Amino acid sequence: MLLCKIMLAVPEDVHSIVTGKLALRYAGPEVEAMLSIAKSSQERSLAALEKTVVEHAQYIQGDPVVKSHLADLYDNLLEQNLLRIIEPFSRVEVEHVSVIINLPLDRVEKKLSQMILDKKLHGTLDQGLGVLVLYDDTSVDKTYKASLQTISGIGTVVDALYAKAKALN
Repeated sequence: MLLCKIMLAVPEDVHSIVTGKLALRYAGPEVEAMLSIAKSSQERSLAALEKTVVEHAQYIQGDPVVKSHLADLYDNLLEQNLLRIIEPFSRVEVEHVSVIINLPLDRVEKKLSQMILDKKLHGTLDQGLGVLVLYDDTSVDKTYKASLQTISGIGTVVDALYAKAKALN
């Protein structure tokens, strides 16, 4: 239940659940690990999450479900932090982003390219210059969709008129 609260982006609920009367009998190192994970998630801190995973490795690494969810949590935190860092820029050096987020350049570059391919980020990576070029979000033009519907309707009308004209001859 604690991991569910963390993954649903409400880590502040974890502390209230753990301090409840019914949860006190489950207190132990596993619960402390979840509290630490919730705290790092609430702070959006990748370093704190990595530190928690290392400190509580015996409780976290042994369970494949927890390990899988923590990998997803790490990816989500990394995406959120990258988006927050690059938000004010229209063009930024990837090395500068990696220095700010304190991660290796290749990991940041890989995650940015994944975010671009997943359409979570609108831009391109210029690997020759080592620059991320960001584009403004483009809105879908409603006129285009309306025009396609009109043309489709006209096609149906023309087909019906052709069938009637053929029947008259």
